Amino acid sequence: MSDKTLRFDRLEPLREQVDAWRAGGDRIVLVPTMGALHSGHLALVAHAKAIGQRAIVSIFVNPTQFGPNEDFSRYPRDTETDLALLAQAGADAAWLPSVETMYPTGFSTRIEPGPAAEGLCGTVRPGHFSGVATVVTKLINQVRPDIALFGEKDFQQLQVIRSVVRDLDMAVTIEGVPTLREADGLALSSRNRYLDPRERAIAPRLHAVLAEMAERLGRGAEAAPLIAEGTTALETAGFGPVQYLEVRDAQTLAPVVRAEREARVLVAAYLGATRLIDNVAVVPA
Repeated sequence: MSDKTLRFDRLEPLREQVDAWRAGGDRIVLVPTMGALHSGHLALVAHAKAIGQRAIVSIFVNPTQFGPNEDFSRYPRDTETDLALLAQAGADAAWLPSVETMYPTGFSTRIEPGPAAEGLCGTVRPGHFSGVATVVTKLINQVRPDIALFGEKDFQQLQVIRSVVRDLDMAVTIEGVPTLREADGLALSSRNRYLDPRERAIAPRLHAVLAEMAERLGRGAEAAPLIAEGTTALETAGFGPVQYLEVRDAQTLAPVVRAEREARVLVAAYLGATRLIDNVAVVPA
């Protein structure tokens, strides 16, 4: 790890450093992650450096956003590799809070987000977005950044966070960054490492199906028949169960019959034991 990237696992020294940077006129940009960093995360760091003077990356696998049958225990963790990647990417600081730091004895407050958290992942992962909203609020309050960056791959999460920040008058700008993809279209994700070679060969069909749906929706097609066709195409390719495949308004996340303004096609589907999510923008012609 280079001298340029500082490592913090206690809050007080982190805040002292952030205060010093801000006193010097630096803009602070936070990139929240759960570690297992890949090129998508590093692209967020690069963007953070492009729009601000100081990039702080948090690494915390948040237990409160995992359900009882989800993959918290097997979620990939490789802190030293992550720190080396952050040094190479030019991150100024890494914030590595422990579970005890984030949720000390007696911790009892949770944020319950509003309509943006309903449906989609909010239905199939009960309590997930409450955990996300709570931990992101804590991270923002801890780091006190000017801007926080989130990838658009987790599009519903991005909208939930935007609504929480707006509703709670939090002094931070939330910016979504377009999804980074492999050459074959598969969205970069820490969970991709779970895929075996056969599954990895199938995985790009997820984006291909969404892209075709988005193109047809942009030309005025109705959502319902395309959802039925897309679900069948994914199941035929080897995905299953398909937890949801929906078309939602890009701002409100309300269901869309026809895309009269920008929308998103969103999906969550299992490929073997691995749950993949993705989304594609719909731009009406």
